[in-house]
Amino acid sequence: MSVEPQTAQTSAPCWSCRADVHGGHFCPSCGRIQALSEGASYFTFFDLPPRLLLDEAALERKFLQLSWKLHPDNFVRASEFERTLSLDRASQLNDAYRTLREPITRIEYLLTHRGVRKDGATKQQAPAELLEEVFELNESLDEMRSARAEGGSVTDLQQRLVAAQKGFQGKLDDVDAELRQAAAEWDKLFETQAAEGSGGGAAPREALMKRMNEILNRRSYIRNLVNTVQNELAQA
Repeated sequence: MSVEPQTAQTSAPCWSCRADVHGGHFCPSCGRIQALSEGASYFTFFDLPPRLLLDEAALERKFLQLSWKLHPDNFVRASEFERTLSLDRASQLNDAYRTLREPITRIEYLLTHRGVRKDGATKQQAPAELLEEVFELNESLDEMRSARAEGGSVTDLQQRLVAAQKGFQGKLDDVDAELRQAAAEWDKLFETQAAEGSGGGAAPREALMKRMNEILNRRSYIRNLVNTVQNELAQA
């Protein structure tokens, strides 16, 4: 099974026969299902390197194969301990697949797993290049809400919000393209360092992860703007 740089998993021996299981789902010696290794990531769950541009069709096939192998129905005659492991593994499998099948959540997960991105909501600051547009948007939103409350015409305000929505959606598309480029750079860096055999230096990885985190923060802010305008227009 692949081991990620800086996030190597701790593989305990098989609980049944004490053979080395190398972090796998089943013991290669006795075939018993195993607990998830400490430090294992969703990538290692699928026996994948920590790349960001995955073959999503291959990921789905792997998911379906593991779903069948780990399904609790296969352990109805096993011990209670093994049935519990099966339930845990099946739940972890679903979580891992939901996360890795989407490009954005895949990047968010990698950064979170490596300690670059923190779990939980954080207050996002408006990107400097959007300050003027955000100010104008807030004015339009206030005017829309006031006009609606007073029973006035909102046609012109709707048109302004539709235009703002299109503008922010375009910026969101640009940020997504920037994120895809950064993901491609990550994969290329990973492959280069893996080919060198030594893992390469940590500094390039850390710099790229910091950049991806900043892009994600910008994306989150712009996406919230798009959603805010959509919600407001839905009430008009």
